[in-house]
Amino acid sequence: MASSVLFIFAFVFAVIGGLELLDRTFFALIAFSSKHPAFQTWAGAATAFLATTTISVAVGGSLEAAFHRELEWVRVGGGVVLLAYAAYLFLTPEQDRQPPTGRSAFVAAFLLIFVLELGDTTMIFTILFSVEFANLLVVFVAAALALACASALASFLGSRLGARVEPRLLERLVVVILTVAGVLTILYALDPGLFGGILG
Repeated sequence: MASSVLFIFAFVFAVIGGLELLDRTFFALIAFSSKHPAFQTWAGAATAFLATTTISVAVGGSLEAAFHRELEWVRVGGGVVLLAYAAYLFLTPEQDRQPPTGRSAFVAAFLLIFVLELGDTTMIFTILFSVEFANLLVVFVAAALALACASALASFLGSRLGARVEPRLLERLVVVILTVAGVLTILYALDPGLFGGILG
């Protein structure tokens, strides 16, 4: 019994954590934390991941089958959010921005990650694992912990980049990453066949 629980935990943690390291939310979080307090960014993102993991485990596997088309449009919405954030960084002068601090950074990070994570690959995999494995508590803890660890890494990397890289160069890099991620997210949502099923 204990060995099966450990296997489920390790398997879900590895898959969800690995997927998140290649996911658009990971790069969006790096971009966000390069401009905002790392701990508040992590706390907001981790809370958002906790909320989406709760939703995933609660709905089980039926959501993906019953609302497949709606999930595609949620993905499109996530791509639009990324493009909008890239446009904001590109078009708004630095001195005109009001960087959030304290609780507002927490809320901004929460909203950003929550919107991007809805209908995302890691969320769908968590739903599927909730159906595949009978122990929902283990699936929940493993997935939530994996996403919290990934968000901690992204927040750390973003804060290091923000401190070490020339601000204008970093901002251009962030805009490019967000734009590419946003376009790919929308393209995949509208036609998954373009990616040969790799990201499905």
